[in-house]
Amino acid sequence: MYRCFFKRAIDFSAALVALLVFSPLLLTVTIWLHFANKGGGAFFLHSRAGWHNKVFNVIKFKTMTDERDEEGNLLPDGQRLTRVGRFVRSTSLDEFPQLLNVLKGDMSLIGPRPLYADFLKCYDSCQIRRHEVRPGITGWAQVNGRNFVKYSKKFEYDVWYVDNLSFSLDLKILWMTFLNVIKREGVGEGEVQDEMVDDLGFGEKLRLLRRNGR
Repeated sequence: MYRCFFKRAIDFSAALVALLVFSPLLLTVTIWLHFANKGGGAFFLHSRAGWHNKVFNVIKFKTMTDERDEEGNLLPDGQRLTRVGRFVRSTSLDEFPQLLNVLKGDMSLIGPRPLYADFLKCYDSCQIRRHEVRPGITGWAQVNGRNFVKYSKKFEYDVWYVDNLSFSLDLKILWMTFLNVIKREGVGEGEVQDEMVDDLGFGEKLRLLRRNGR
C-alpha cells in the first residue's frame, strides 16, 4: 500500500509545500547562478532512467559555465565550476529543482538516485531492479556514502531499498540526509566522480557499445 498510493501522496504534498516555502531562496539562487554562469542560464536538463526504465529529464541548478577552449571543446569541469556553483553543490541546493520532477511524478523524495539513461544497457537482472520504484532526490545509497559510493555497492544499496521499502525507512533516510547536508559530507565537484566510483566498468562498456553502433 505504502509503495503505491500513500508514498505518492506524501511525495506530492511535501514537494508542493517545500517549493512554496523555499521559493524566495530558489529565486535568489536562480538569479545568482544566471550571472555567475555568464548568461548560460541557471538550470539544465539531463536524461536519466526512472521508474520501470522510463527515460525522463531531471532538472538541476546549473553550477558550471559553458566556457570552451580555442577548438570549441568544453573546458574541464574544475575550470567551469564557479565559486557560486561550488557553494550551491556543497549545500545540496542544486538538488532542489528536482522537486518539480517529484510533482510531475517522475521522481520520489526518497528512492535510488536516477542515473544515466545509457546505463540501462549495462545492468544485469539484479541491478536493474533499482527501477522497480521511482528514483529519489535522496536514497539509501546517498546516506551511506553519497557521491563516493562505488557502483557495485550503490546498486546493492538500491536493491536492498526496493526490497525493504517502508514509511519508517524513508523517515530514517530523510533524517540521515539532513545530517549529511549539515555536515556537507560526500559532495563531489565534477564528472571525475564517475571514474572514481565506476568499479563495474560501465564507462568502458558504453564506449564499446557506441563504437559498435549500439
